[in-house]
Amino acid sequence: MRVMVIVKASPSSESGKLPSEDQLAEMGRFNEELAKAGVMRSGDGLKPSSEGIRVHFSGPDRIVTDGPFTETKELIAGYWVWEVENMQEAVAWVRKCPNPMIEDSDIEIRPFYEMSDFADSDSSGEIAEQESRLRCNVAAKDALLQPYLFFGGRCEEALEFYQSNLGAEIVMQMRWQDSPEPMPEGTLPEGYAEKIMHATFQVGQQTLFASDGCGEPAHFDGFRLSLSVPTEEDAERVFDALSKDGKVDMPLTQTFWATKYGMATDPFGVGWMVMVPGDQQLPTQ
Repeated sequence: MRVMVIVKASPSSESGKLPSEDQLAEMGRFNEELAKAGVMRSGDGLKPSSEGIRVHFSGPDRIVTDGPFTETKELIAGYWVWEVENMQEAVAWVRKCPNPMIEDSDIEIRPFYEMSDFADSDSSGEIAEQESRLRCNVAAKDALLQPYLFFGGRCEEALEFYQSNLGAEIVMQMRWQDSPEPMPEGTLPEGYAEKIMHATFQVGQQTLFASDGCGEPAHFDGFRLSLSVPTEEDAERVFDALSKDGKVDMPLTQTFWATKYGMATDPFGVGWMVMVPGDQQLPTQ
């Protein structure tokens, strides 16, 4: 279950008095313990209400009031969001927490509502499904999407090619024989021990992942990597290098969105779009 652990405001927090170095260190150790236990999901301290704003709702009216607010006991100075088994576990963790204030203080624990609590109002489950989609979309906002290329036994050759022709920088690479955990018997073809298990490399400002995979053939269908370069000379050099021993899918030419644009497939089957962006850009939405 998820709970919000609320640190109640105090006269010192409302006056803006910051914790001492010892208090910060002690709370830091407690937060580290929470994180290692997999309990802490988030947490922050809040500035005093003098820097806050309240909006009062009354029918169609919205009344905005600047802080400070006088009801100190009703205010909060910080919070955590924890994932715990039950309220008893949350209480046990709070008992271990150092006093967050210089004076006596209070911490309140409140469980979050879960969609199962609204089952009587959502008999069809439609609202729960909508909520689940919304949570996935919110989580995806912080996600990092990176291409992962599988070269079917030619990864090292491909990396050397990109180093020579695109100035790629190899950040790290690990071979199957260096894996900290042995692969199950029969997973890898014979002779694959020296093949690339995982590599990270950079082309320009983009980080990509690469691997030889587990012996399956490489298929690069249905997508291309778009590579923007600053000058037409750069475009011609890169395009020629990528298409040599590969193929030209669309010759470099001028378009309404680029002074030079062309499509090529490199010797490893990876499709590229090479361009020198012009003043007129493709629409982003």
